[in-house]
Amino acid sequence: MEVNILEQNNEKIVAIKGRMDTITSTDLEVKVSKVWAEPGITLVFDCTGLEYISSSGLRVILSAQKQVSAHGGKMIVRHLSPEVYNVIELTGFAKILTIE
Repeated sequence: MEVNILEQNNEKIVAIKGRMDTITSTDLEVKVSKVWAEPGITLVFDCTGLEYISSSGLRVILSAQKQVSAHGGKMIVRHLSPEVYNVIELTGFAKILTIE
């Protein structure tokens, strides 16, 4: 999995490419934890290149959502493929997350 974090239009964008699974989600969590506690942040997961997400990946996204909210920020998940969206919807995360 490849993770790039950039800033654009007052948003911290986490661009993910590849598979978010048990092995790679730990790396993602380490990288995102450096920015998710910034007060009032808008954190965006750009999932254009995300091919697969496991329960470990979902846990990282949920942790990010909780941390961002606790610090008065907002989190958005963008550009989900139909397959990844289906996993998020089946697990009930679609009701919790802001998806664009």
